[in-house]
Formats: sequence, structure tokens, C-alpha cells
Amino acid sequence: MKPLIHKLLLKSMLAVSLCGMISYAAATKIEVYKSPKCKCCAKWVDHMRANGFTVETKNIGNKEARKRAGIRPSLGSCHTSLVEGYAIEGHVPANDIKRLLKERPSAIGLAAPGMPKGSPGMESSRPNPYNVLLINKEGSVSVYNRHLPSDKNKSVMRLK
Repeated sequence: MKPLIHKLLLKSMLAVSLCGMISYAAATKIEVYKSPKCKCCAKWVDHMRANGFTVETKNIGNKEARKRAGIRPSLGSCHTSLVEGYAIEGHVPANDIKRLLKERPSAIGLAAPGMPKGSPGMESSRPNPYNVLLINKEGSVSVYNRHLPSDKNKSVMRLK
């Protein structure tokens, strides 16, 4: 009886170990180009890690990465990221990036232009609504997702 229990215990431990390795291998790698001094970028990196991404930061600024990715300056923010062939500009929520990677549209990537209050890394007691934009291959944009504050009374602006 003891050898059977011992064998069962070993198999269970092996299964748990393999599950951990599989989930680790499934983590999506994202490269983030940012300033080493930017605190909101660091908070966004934490948001991405908390949502299962493996993050590699490049503390060299993001202007060159944005330009190489084909994102025009008017869509710019404080950091640019690259993930599975897409560019991500600014404080785009992890769930929008996960959706992009699942749908795989023909696009340059996503942008949350500027630094919207209430976006990941830009948490605020007065969050504002903001749009995440899909940047199409030819450079045009369309609204990919709208983010509204959970408490409309805290918002400075309101979308109708």
C-alpha cells in the first residue's frame, strides 16, 4: 500500500510542476521602451506583469521605437511597446492587448494617446473617459475600445 501512495504522490507532484512550466511558457513577452525616470510607465509595466505578460523594459526612451513602429507623433505617449508583431503606444489596458492578440487584425497596433487619467499606470481619483485606438496599416485610426470611469460623478468629462 505504501509504494502505491508514494507513486501516486510523485505523479501528482510531477503534474503540478508541469502545469506550472506550461503556464510560464504561455506568458506573452512584451518589450517596453520608456524613460528610466517615468513612474507611470513603471506602474503600467506592473499592470502588464499582473495580467500575465513577461515584460522586458528598455530604459532608453521611446521616440525611436515609436518611429520604427510607424506610429505618428500625434498618437504618442510616454512609452512604446512591441508584442507579437504589434506596437502598443501608451497606457493601453492589458485586456485590450489580449483581445488584439486573440483577434490578430491587420494593423500596426493600439494607442492610448497622451496620458489618460484613469488608464493603467495613470490611476486617479478623477478618472476621465478615454479611447484605445486601433492603428491600421495605412496609419488611419478607429476606436478599438472605450473606457469609461466606473463612477460618472468623478469624471471631468462625460461621453454621451
